[in-house]
Amino acid sequence: MRKLQLYVIVILTLMRQTVLAQEKEYIIPFTLTPYNNISVQAILNGKDTVNLMFHTAANDITLTEEATHKLKSLHFDAAVDGVKSWGGQENSSRLSKNNSLQIGKLTWNNLEVWEDKNSGRNTDGKFGLELFKDKAVEIDFDKNIIVIHTTLPRKVKKFEKLPLTFKNGDMFLEAECETNGTVFKNKFLLHSGYSGGILFDDQFTADNKISEKLKITGETELKDSYGHVLKNKKAILPLFKIGNQTLTDVPVGFFEGAIGRQKISIIGGDILKRFNIIIDAQRSFVYLKANHLKNLPYANI
Repeated sequence: MRKLQLYVIVILTLMRQTVLAQEKEYIIPFTLTPYNNISVQAILNGKDTVNLMFHTAANDITLTEEATHKLKSLHFDAAVDGVKSWGGQENSSRLSKNNSLQIGKLTWNNLEVWEDKNSGRNTDGKFGLELFKDKAVEIDFDKNIIVIHTTLPRKVKKFEKLPLTFKNGDMFLEAECETNGTVFKNKFLLHSGYSGGILFDDQFTADNKISEKLKITGETELKDSYGHVLKNKKAILPLFKIGNQTLTDVPVGFFEGAIGRQKISIIGGDILKRFNIIIDAQRSFVYLKANHLKNLPYANI
């Protein structure tokens, strides 16, 4: 009997060691900028150090024109036409092939790097989830680290699990907006590159007469990556609910009278930073847990 018990213990120990060996993780430190962007230091082609914004709604690696003029290791081909930007217009952009990128202990080779005009302020460019394909991605705003997991970490049991709609490389999450007792549901793109709180799409704005139901606080101008100017009205949403988490008096933006230009609604960095986030490898579910930034005043951006 003792021999059998010892045999079982040995087998279980070996199984546990095998599981632990498979559960690898890579830690990437980041800085949360004053503009609610996630800035990560990277090394390009083993020579140039750049600060890149981690952009949950982008797949390509891009660098700003200002940054590329300072870098020695980039070599561009002729400009490529027909590149679409957030503003919906087509642009011409230079492309550099066969580059390497190092972030922490992770290195990628044979990468394409695009050139555009803008990135998050205080960053030289951006990268997205495509670098972490088939990996679970954790964004911990308590510790200011991104953790890349080969398997879904066990800590997700302490997070709220919410379904994602994953389409063309973008992740959409359903949330509820409430004003004067009326609830409006909508799907929102998780967009860490947008510094503000919430941005409504044109159709949602028109269908729900948002300009009549919310308190307008001002108007501002947004620029996409290629410098196109979009005029944005600012307002306050009394209640915004993601899963079981409720935020009050949330700053929102919308483009009144421009049906079809802003086709998607967005959850930006000023909301995302209030939660520690885990995205599964299949981009089917997101796991959220409120952090120490949950009740921080909203940025005036």
